[in-house]
This record gives sequence, C-alpha cells and structure tokens, in this order.
Amino acid sequence: MPGTHNDINVLQCSPVFAKLVEGHSPPVNFEVNGRQYNKGYYLADGIYPRWSTFVKTISNPVPGGKNAWFAKIQEACRKDVERAFGVLQSRFAVVRFPAQTWSKDQMWKIMTCCVILHNMIIESEQEEPVFDTEPYYRQGPLAEVDHQLRATWTAYLSMRQEIRDPQVHHQLQQDLVEHLWRLKGEAGNDV
Repeated sequence: MPGTHNDINVLQCSPVFAKLVEGHSPPVNFEVNGRQYNKGYYLADGIYPRWSTFVKTISNPVPGGKNAWFAKIQEACRKDVERAFGVLQSRFAVVRFPAQTWSKDQMWKIMTCCVILHNMIIESEQEEPVFDTEPYYRQGPLAEVDHQLRATWTAYLSMRQEIRDPQVHHQLQQDLVEHLWRLKGEAGNDV
C-alpha cells in the first residue's frame, strides 16, 4: 500500500533503535561546543521527532545568521547521503527493490559490496585515482561492538527515555549551530 512505509512507520519498527534501546550499539562519544555526548546521531528532516539521536534542520531561519548557516550545512550533508544512496540505486538494481526476505547480514554484505564496486568503477574511470582520506582523519578509532546480554527492563526504559529526550535534541542542535558558526569564522567566510 502506498504510504505505509513512510519514514515514521519505518522508524517505529527500526532494529537500529531497538538495538540502541537494548544497549547493543557501538559506543559513540564526542564533544561539541565543550559538551560531551554519548550517542551517535542521524541527520533528519522536519518529520522526525525531537530525539537525542536526530539532528534536524532549522525551519525558516533568519537569513545570514548562525541558524541559517547551520540549516544550509545540515541540509547539504543530508542531501549528500540521499544522493549517494540514489547513485547506488541507479547503478545496482539489487538496491532498488524491497529486501524484506533478506537477513540483516545479507543486506549488510550486499550494500558493502555495492559501495566497494561503485568505488572501484569510479577509480577505474579516472586516469589517476585520488585517494582522499581527509573526511576520515578525525573519526577516531573504529567502534567495537558490544555483545553483552540484553539490558534489564529498568535500563531499557532509561535508555528509551534518553533517546527520546527533546532537551538533548535541542542542546545538540544548538551546540552544532555554534560549532559550525565558529568553524565558518575560523575559515573566513569562504566555507
């Protein structure tokens, strides 16, 4: 049925957030604007809830200010991710169709294979391949997956509440606004 698999319906059934709530996700720790955060986040559009794990754009910001700069950068990055997935969908038919009968392991292997093949094709199309590691040098060490037993009910509820905390969502968004504005100032207005 059309519309039955929109973003919010998918979110409510997402194994990604189920694993996070159960305490089975890679540890993520980072600092923005002098504040420590311990969960990763996804770039999202306005339809998503104000959870600590989403960074949404700012609607109708005042032109020329911090919020407008943040919205421009956030939307550009989100569109880059969407475009990258669109490229994979256009190049590999296996990515275009529903994968409901596949296991998570099969989906991971197929997507990884498609990304590798895409990168190999791009490199072979270039006369001199460019290996750009710049975007990755600040990402830190690889995350280690924790294979512990299921979280207790109390811990589960506590984590669920942390994920859905609108104050953390707002604070993270504001910290990122300040961070990006500061970076813009350090780089000059050419960014």
